Amino acid sequence: MNTLPTYFLSHGGGPWPFMKEESGQTYTKLEIALHDMPRQIGVTPKAVLVISAHWEEPEFTVMANATPGMIYDFSGFPEYAYHISYPAPGSPELAHQVQSLIQQAGFPANLNFNRGFDHGMYSALYPIYPKAEVPIVQLSLKTGLDPATHLAMGRTLAPLRAQGILIIGSGFSYHNLHRFGPAGFAASREFDDWLQHTLIQSDVIQRTEQLKTWEQAPSARAAHPREEHLLPLMVAVGAAENEAAHCVYHERTFMDGLTVSGFRFG
Repeated sequence: MNTLPTYFLSHGGGPWPFMKEESGQTYTKLEIALHDMPRQIGVTPKAVLVISAHWEEPEFTVMANATPGMIYDFSGFPEYAYHISYPAPGSPELAHQVQSLIQQAGFPANLNFNRGFDHGMYSALYPIYPKAEVPIVQLSLKTGLDPATHLAMGRTLAPLRAQGILIIGSGFSYHNLHRFGPAGFAASREFDDWLQHTLIQSDVIQRTEQLKTWEQAPSARAAHPREEHLLPLMVAVGAAENEAAHCVYHERTFMDGLTVSGFRFG
């Protein structure tokens, strides 16, 4: 099997793929981009490893549940949204392998046999694999959200790509909930311009160094008051550190004013 790419996805709000009537046209461009990923990848992955913005632990922790349940980590949605299901299987085998790779690199790593899927996973994966037939394992972020640590951890996962494992960092390129819509117009555009230049136009050494100091980017803290939705990018880049980036999703009118993007590496 060919070495699979890695992705950083802007996963949208709450359980949007299950709420087409309420969402209207808000997520049309994102949905089209996610639908296109199987074509880009070219094969059905053996499994998917998702690093979600919605899971942090004191040490890197891997979901090891064979049949994960659902976590409804959102509020203000219709009652039926709290009963949706994305019944993808887990993969304890992959979970143990991920734990071993992380430990071999010198990081502590734990297994969690109880945690279910959060919306950072199923809001992104449902449009990609709607039949929920591909096994999925989630990996947490590490408390402290240090970019260099997450880039390094991504490097440890790189061997999985040659084994048919798809690595997805699921976050959001702009995530300031207090300045969504038109209020985030300038900050989202300035930060996205920096992301595009850093990820696509910089050489790979510069790219890594600039990501380590992302807080120096234009409008960085206006775009990410807290960086949990940006850190999955570091893992996706680390796992494909010497490979080219491609913008696979981009729009400048999300929620009536935001510029948001998603990227493929490799």
